[in-house]
Amino acid sequence: MKDRFGFDFNEQQGTRFWKRPQIGRRMFFRHAASAVGGYMLLPSAPMGTLASAAVPLKSTARNCIMILMSGGPSHVDTFDLKEGAYTPAAFQPTSYGDVRWPRGLMPNLADKLGSVALVRSVKSWALVHVLARTWVQIGRNPASSNSRFAPHMGSVISMELAGQNPNATLPAFVSLNATNGPGPGFLDSGNSPFYMSPGGGGLLNTTHRDGLPRFNSRFAALQKMDAELAASKELGSNVDESFTYTTAARKLMYNSDVDRIFTFDQTEKNRYGNTGFGNSCIAARNMLRAKSGARFIQITQGDWDQHDNIYTPNSGHFSVAKTFDAGLAPLIGDLEKDGLLEETLIIAIGEFGRVPGALNSTAGRDHYAQQAVLMAGAKTRAGAIIGSTDKDGKATADPGWSRKRDIRPEDLEATIYSAMGIDYTKRMEDPSGRGFEYVPFSDRDQYGPVNELWA
Repeated sequence: MKDRFGFDFNEQQGTRFWKRPQIGRRMFFRHAASAVGGYMLLPSAPMGTLASAAVPLKSTARNCIMILMSGGPSHVDTFDLKEGAYTPAAFQPTSYGDVRWPRGLMPNLADKLGSVALVRSVKSWALVHVLARTWVQIGRNPASSNSRFAPHMGSVISMELAGQNPNATLPAFVSLNATNGPGPGFLDSGNSPFYMSPGGGGLLNTTHRDGLPRFNSRFAALQKMDAELAASKELGSNVDESFTYTTAARKLMYNSDVDRIFTFDQTEKNRYGNTGFGNSCIAARNMLRAKSGARFIQITQGDWDQHDNIYTPNSGHFSVAKTFDAGLAPLIGDLEKDGLLEETLIIAIGEFGRVPGALNSTAGRDHYAQQAVLMAGAKTRAGAIIGSTDKDGKATADPGWSRKRDIRPEDLEATIYSAMGIDYTKRMEDPSGRGFEYVPFSDRDQYGPVNELWA
């Protein structure tokens, strides 16, 4: 069958391919990244002439925890369970009201289903890891020319909300269990993600080898040098940025409050699964408890990329899903007990899903556009199911929301901004002189929040 771009579409594998000569393939790959998001098909208009009307916002979240399930989790083996002859008995599929859930795989989250929402009509625009993973984090096509300077949504949230807490010790955007990813783009570098992988032994590199008095004297000397350089017309702006960095870093040095956030014992580690992901969940909880200034916390967890032997006991899908379950369930539970879940939006999402039905020739599942997302907190409807797929999980049967179509990464970005009280239709000018929209084309109402999460 043909898709809307004129490509032959393989519905079984969820892939597009071009049947014309090689030149057609070259043209396709050159333009696919833009066309796949529909961005090439929109009418053109000068960005500066597009007025943005005020939009209603949910404003129920003070904080957001985004769990990036790197690699692409199989939706039909997790949040949208579909059973067949291929389903391992160890999954222990169990009914909880209208939800079928792999209790043997994620037993702790099974007990938290009354606190979460499952969004099952989500669809990725791309099936390439780096492209789709970045798309989820910046809420737009990374290969589009308009995305050259695009920031991570955490950086946008940092810019919008960091100033609300003048006593903050931590950056507003913290990225745990990762070492790189999309950054602040054209925004000020003060909105960069603060990367760290907590181990429970405190925040590393926050003391000086010669002691506090020597550190203080050196820091005072640095401040004096910065003040002198800042007066220079040639260097002033660069020094200002450096001064921002050093001042923020100073708040982390010799700070017992910060150290307590990242210090936890083995008992606590064990309660969260005793993994890097579990440790990150503990640190995220502690940051919110301390009201440390962190507003957007991303936790990266993987690897969900399982093309081979997906059901091998104690490895593959079993291993990564149980790690996820052991860390996320107590995080939800602790935030509930603290009263923090009401003001914290949690979203767990991968870059795409996995081919439904029988396994491939190497007993795994390949990339697939259909996916499912878990959300919780921020006064979302506990136990809600948004959308449904057909019997095999191949395609959306009922979108389950007002726009009556698949939910896209841009819609989820708008949902996060709306929950955080940020106008998702807002625009700024980027260094290229183009108008940068927080959510692309949202001022034309092409994308918007999934308000059914709160209805």
